[in-house]
Amino acid sequence: MIGTTGTPLTWSSKGPDRWIGGMPPRPPSIRQYALVPDEGFTEFRFARDIPPGISVGRRVVVTGMAGAGKSTFSRALSAKTGLPVIHLDVHFWKPGWVEPSEDEWREKQRGLLTSDEWIVDGNYHATLDLRLQRADTVVFLDTPWWVCARRAFVRGIRRRPVGFQLPNGCDESAWRRLREEWSLVWRIWRVRRSERELELRTLSRHGNHVALYVLHSKRAARDFLSA
Repeated sequence: MIGTTGTPLTWSSKGPDRWIGGMPPRPPSIRQYALVPDEGFTEFRFARDIPPGISVGRRVVVTGMAGAGKSTFSRALSAKTGLPVIHLDVHFWKPGWVEPSEDEWREKQRGLLTSDEWIVDGNYHATLDLRLQRADTVVFLDTPWWVCARRAFVRGIRRRPVGFQLPNGCDESAWRRLREEWSLVWRIWRVRRSERELELRTLSRHGNHVALYVLHSKRAARDFLSA
């Protein structure tokens, strides 16, 4: 959804399937997109239409709203590619659920991203630029906000799945899980437009060197993983 010149893009019905100046709508019949570095933003109607030369790299950022399915997608992509996954939520918190300072968090991520192969998921917008500096691929899960909100609501009342990883030194009671997840429901609704626009602006400023895949649905994610 972002051109290599850094300008926002919008749908054009003329010529080859391209985006030109403005904010892109979401055509219901289109499920998947890809940004090809140095070639502009190209639309693909199906995963099978993506040319073989456009592939997932070795340093992949998976981003999107809370509840978009980032962790689930990252694990599936890891199983397909063999790349290790870095879940930022696990590394963000200090023992006792203490938040780090911005400088501490940026330095922590620099250490996490030193290797040449990884999939990193999380929606820490203030440090997205740091991850983009190292990335060669971005997968933006543009999941509808109401789907994200529903998932957060359900997560609040369900037990964590077996193997769910908490940050070191952090315990989670049922009450804390309920409180945190249900507070996300309100936050998702409140930032349903602004967060997406912020993400796209950041990608426009810092992500013009990466291959960008924008997936709007669970079906699009499945198509992408099976391509």
